Amino acid sequence: MLSSVLKSKRAILVNIAIMRAFVQMRKFLQSSESLARELRKLEKETKEKFEEHEKHINDIFKVIKQLIIEKQKPKKPIGFITPRKK
Repeated sequence: MLSSVLKSKRAILVNIAIMRAFVQMRKFLQSSESLARELRKLEKETKEKFEEHEKHINDIFKVIKQLIIEKQKPKKPIGFITPRKK
């Protein structure tokens, strides 16, 4: 960088500004990596929870379907007289 070779006050100030910009960029990239890591972790946890909930919901639907099928089966009438089968 030319600003680090030159000795004028303006060159020194420009060099300092450039170094600060690079430091800010490095901090931003580090925080972005940290945020990306946290986001991946949250995504994984959420996916696991949804899979668990989906399994429970599917189990509920299976039970409801079984109840509907059982309700449709003909029941024997109550009492002592039963219809004769031929």
